Amino acid sequence: MEAMDDDSLDIKDDHNHNICVSSSGKVRPYLRSQLSDATTVPQPVCLPVPAGEPGTRRRNVWSGNTGGSKFMDSDSGSESSEVSETDCTAPPVAVEGKFTLDSTSKFLLNAMAVEEYRKNHWPNLEKAIDRLLIQNPTDHISVSYAQIYSYVYKCVCQQHSELLYNDLTLKITSHLQQVSSHLQASPPENFIENFNVVLTQYTASLQCIVPVFMYLNKFYIESKLNRDLREDLMKLFADHVAEKHVNTLMPLLIKAHSMPFQVQPSTMASVVKGLYSLRPDWAQLAPALFSGFIPQINPPAVESLLPDYAAHDQKLQMELSMNGFPRGDQSRKRASDDS
Repeated sequence: MEAMDDDSLDIKDDHNHNICVSSSGKVRPYLRSQLSDATTVPQPVCLPVPAGEPGTRRRNVWSGNTGGSKFMDSDSGSESSEVSETDCTAPPVAVEGKFTLDSTSKFLLNAMAVEEYRKNHWPNLEKAIDRLLIQNPTDHISVSYAQIYSYVYKCVCQQHSELLYNDLTLKITSHLQQVSSHLQASPPENFIENFNVVLTQYTASLQCIVPVFMYLNKFYIESKLNRDLREDLMKLFADHVAEKHVNTLMPLLIKAHSMPFQVQPSTMASVVKGLYSLRPDWAQLAPALFSGFIPQINPPAVESLLPDYAAHDQKLQMELSMNGFPRGDQSRKRASDDS
């Protein structure tokens, strides 16, 4: 009876038919011939299944103090192919290391990813940016926005956000420097109109560039730099174009503002509002000019200065009348009390 009890405590079978050794460390006689004579038998170690092989079944490795080791299939309990001694005696870190990349492999993969970025991703993005920057607002250029969006998405997923952001800003900076050089050669009588064309064209280009770089803006510029892509690109225009020509542009705007319709009102409004959006402090260079297009530029009205405001309005009406702008039909106007 004792012999039967001893055998019953040796090996237990769980609900998955996995053969396990009891806490007493005893094994059945038919297993003793295959395992070592150690007094204790270690618990089974499960090898991780390599990535890419989801269908591979887990196997339990029985490793003794001496001798070889064998797999026990977790489904059938049958013996499988043998494992080398080095695999059995190696520590768990070494076994797991078979399925992880060392530093050299990671470096090589990163170098391959950067090479792919330089050869494929960025050249295609650069071509698309060139076409978007030189287009006119009324022109239609065939550009695959889905393809650009896909390239940007891949670059961000492959940890090339910083590289992509630097290339993008360098590309646009180079373009703006060329624009500034061409604007420098403009004659004074066309300078305001040419500046308006440059500003309008660049603003329209950003309406296409910023959306397709949405992933770069969201996962790098906003999250890590705490900035916004459109604001950064508009700042590039202010630094490399507007700031270099503001001293030339401002006197021309003041002169055009004093001579009504010398420049189209829509052009004047576009340039003045554009300058104010780039650098609000530029309004202090010509408050009278900016107050005609931007509200609340001048300080609040003071009751004691009402006569001065009325005199200024009368002077403006007189200047308009002298420049050929009549006040219109006054016959229907109600007679004043002084008449």
